[in-house]
Amino acid sequence: MTAPTRAMRGHGGWALPLRILQDGGLLIVLIVLLAMITGHVQPRFYSRLNMLNMLREAAYLAIVSLGQMLVMIAGGFDLSVGVVSALASVVAASLMAMLYAGGGDVTVTMILWPVLAALAAGAAVGLANGFCVSVLDLSPFMTTLAMTSVVAGGTLYYTQGIPIYGLPERFGEIFGRGSFLHVPASVMVALVFLALICLVQRTTPLGRHIYAVGSKARIAALSGVRPVPILMLVYGAAGLLAACMGLLVTARIGSGQASIGASLVIESISAAVIGGVPLRGGSGRAERVVLAAIFLTVVSNSMNLLRIDSKLQTLVQGSVVIIAIALERAFARRRQS
Repeated sequence: MTAPTRAMRGHGGWALPLRILQDGGLLIVLIVLLAMITGHVQPRFYSRLNMLNMLREAAYLAIVSLGQMLVMIAGGFDLSVGVVSALASVVAASLMAMLYAGGGDVTVTMILWPVLAALAAGAAVGLANGFCVSVLDLSPFMTTLAMTSVVAGGTLYYTQGIPIYGLPERFGEIFGRGSFLHVPASVMVALVFLALICLVQRTTPLGRHIYAVGSKARIAALSGVRPVPILMLVYGAAGLLAACMGLLVTARIGSGQASIGASLVIESISAAVIGGVPLRGGSGRAERVVLAAIFLTVVSNSMNLLRIDSKLQTLVQGSVVIIAIALERAFARRRQS
């Protein structure tokens, strides 16, 4: 009897259920169970308003987490996603307020150019991170941590901690409170990014190269894969996605703020890890990371509805991440066996 056959018989009837759990089924089960428990205790959980709020919050986290996932698959980290979201918010709000100050009808230019400038600013920060990590060979942790201080200091100095108002109402109506086929605009944006990244991961050489760089950069280089442009690309994408999230939140709250995204770093890394992206890189799927973002959003929403103390909420969120990492390790050992 061959070793694979013995392994299959050893798993017995548990082989298929374990495979389903590994492929994201566990997250779906947890989301459904948590929703049922919360809805039973607090019926407001199933209200239309709460569901829409959860969808928006999950979309915001999913967008940033997808960028974080790309960086982690390539073997790095991006601790600057939170301040990049704030930078995009401040840049877009400042330009919109300046263009809209004269009054009159809102034109496409008043919204389009500030949005493009904010996205460019986010991508520029990401490319700077990628340059330092790939070309200068600096530590991803220290590079993005230092970038966090630089960007946060700049945005806080510019705004003096004061929100920027005077945005066109049309901006909020489209991107903040708007919907398409009764689906919030932020959710549609998240779905578009999810589809694009899934397409890249599953069908393009670029997706395979990202996995290769995260697995073994030197071996990938010997195979003809150039790590420098790949790392520049994933860090730039992470900055772009973080900026997009900052724009969506700005449209929703109606002002630019330097405090947007304060908790995004730990939340995005948590979503990536819970979604199955190993800390060492080399693997990970976009759809599982989005499921993890939904799960974290449901956990947070449930605790708020059940009026759990904010200090205990932090404790619970940290415990969830630890348990998720432990489960991922267990599944990884089972896959290896």
